[in-house]
Amino acid sequence: MTTVRTVQLPEVTLAYRESGHPDGPPLVLLHALGERAADWDAVLPDLAPGHHVYALDLRGHGDSGRTADYGLERMREDVLAFLDALGLDRVDLVGHSMGGAVAYLLAQAAPERVNRLVLEEIPALYPRPASVPTEGAEEPAHFDWAMVRAIKAQIDTPDPAWREGLARITAPTLAVAGAGDSHVPQERIAELARLIPDCRLVTIEAGHLVHSARPAEYIAAVAPFLAG
Repeated sequence: MTTVRTVQLPEVTLAYRESGHPDGPPLVLLHALGERAADWDAVLPDLAPGHHVYALDLRGHGDSGRTADYGLERMREDVLAFLDALGLDRVDLVGHSMGGAVAYLLAQAAPERVNRLVLEEIPALYPRPASVPTEGAEEPAHFDWAMVRAIKAQIDTPDPAWREGLARITAPTLAVAGAGDSHVPQERIAELARLIPDCRLVTIEAGHLVHSARPAEYIAAVAPFLAG
């Protein structure tokens, strides 16, 4: 059974979906830009049947709060505040795309909080040509366009320290590449896997949305890794 909850953090209210084994090791799932916690439903409960799972709506997404300040570091601090609020000292952490960037920023800043790390379709970030998001006539109910603009600007001009910090990650890590028609440079995902000291790379021909496009193959790669 999945329960939808909220937690009030110092800067924002975060919504999250809680499921799995109540006494299992904690697993935190972080979605991609413009997605929400429910995006993981296709791979639950098979992803980590023995875990206690927390799927977050990151700030500016889903039912979480909208703020005047957005950024990957802010989202990282939100996740750390979430762990503190729920008394989760050490967790397994899975992130897709933008959520993968938040996850690896957390793992390099607070390595003692991460047991195992899964990074789906997120590369080592380098500057790239600026991209301007196309807004709809009305703001979608599930994300804030101001957040999209802020995050895209950061990803277009990333801090070099983010890439350098990959060497500080101590958690065993699984990098998942989608190949196929993914817009993410696959050689940059391979570079990320080389820069993280204990990282294995697996490729699933699915494009960018690996866990939703090929859930069975994703589970076959990730579930045994999370089980140790």
